[in-house]
Amino acid sequence: MLRSMFSAISGLKAHQTKLDTVGNNIANVNTVGYKSSQTVFQDTLSQVLSNGSAPTETTGGTNPAQVGLGVKVAGITTNFSQGSTQSTSRSTDFMISGDGFFVTQSGNEQLFTRAGSFDFDGQGRLVTSDGSILQGWTATDGVVDTNGSIGDLSVPYGQVMPPSASTKGGFTGNLTSGAAPNDAVESQITMYDALGNAHQVTATFTKTATPNAWSLTLKDENGADLTPDSDAGTAGVQAPVLNFDAGTGQIAAADRTLTFRPSAATAASWPQPAGGGLTLDLSTISQFGAKSSLKPTTTDGYAMGTLQSFSLSSDGTIVGVYSNSLRQDIGKLALATFSNPGGLEKSGNSSYRVGNNSGVAVIGAAGTGGAGTLTAGALEMSNVDLASEFTDLIIAQRGFQANSRVITTSDEVLQSLVQLGR
Repeated sequence: MLRSMFSAISGLKAHQTKLDTVGNNIANVNTVGYKSSQTVFQDTLSQVLSNGSAPTETTGGTNPAQVGLGVKVAGITTNFSQGSTQSTSRSTDFMISGDGFFVTQSGNEQLFTRAGSFDFDGQGRLVTSDGSILQGWTATDGVVDTNGSIGDLSVPYGQVMPPSASTKGGFTGNLTSGAAPNDAVESQITMYDALGNAHQVTATFTKTATPNAWSLTLKDENGADLTPDSDAGTAGVQAPVLNFDAGTGQIAAADRTLTFRPSAATAASWPQPAGGGLTLDLSTISQFGAKSSLKPTTTDGYAMGTLQSFSLSSDGTIVGVYSNSLRQDIGKLALATFSNPGGLEKSGNSSYRVGNNSGVAVIGAAGTGGAGTLTAGALEMSNVDLASEFTDLIIAQRGFQANSRVITTSDEVLQSLVQLGR
């Protein structure tokens, strides 16, 4: 009887642990990034009442007679399946789709979490609700080196992007083949000097008396001429001439690229490299019978800009949006993967630390090395299935009641034995 009572006691303890696990799952049904747990039971040692025997020529074999000594908790496993998606529209909320963990730094300890709800601290760093700092790679001049070591990630609002002087531009479109001599077509292109000042450069294409030929002049916003550069093969020619093929309407190969120098008034703030100048790409200009229509192509210069917002790409790259309408990489989130995520130890605050059986953290970019991809403006919710949890709750309750009934029954049998002696 005592054996059955001790077995039942072990059953009570095991089912109490299962109740604790189920209760914790239900409590965290709305916890961001929470992964549900499951209790696994196994029986303990069994007492052998009689050994089994092997069969012989004259007798059959017998099985051993064994009585179990109860149950114990074999382990509490974590279910790392993907949780549901909740859209938040917050730029600092990130969700991992697939394997991987965000890497955070809490004091001197490196932690890992699936909860992607971050905010800014007073230094512009991305932090969790408990102050752990999100880790990743910081860009240098817009270039992210994922082979380097990771560090604190920040979004430096107000950061200045220095201006860049324009060195090239171009025009595209059509110059009508039916133009009369001295007919002119104008188009404007915005270019920038080294200080980021915008200059409106007007290009004037004038039909010459020579068939299929147009001259080109450039003037800045003050009406000053941009002179042709001698390295472009236009020495001594104030207005270079563009020649078109009469049969195909294509511009002559020698005229597809021309180089000009800024006007004298802007030369100080718009220095050009030695032997260079403002290179104009005219290779896509044609001379067909349609109406003349020209438009500028993109230049390589830009004005000064300040960081105003950011966006997150699926590979974890944080792209800064500047006031000059340009975008530049400012960092990249790091993700960690493990050979056995179930071996991680929970450290509280929805975070994990490396465990003895988790394997080492393999840190890399999202979408590489088995790591999942990232989505901004969304969170991964808890993967707790309430229907399953309530079912497990009933099973644990029934198991607890049944084991308590074994104790009650054993007590009644013992009481009956005691009364036999009276």
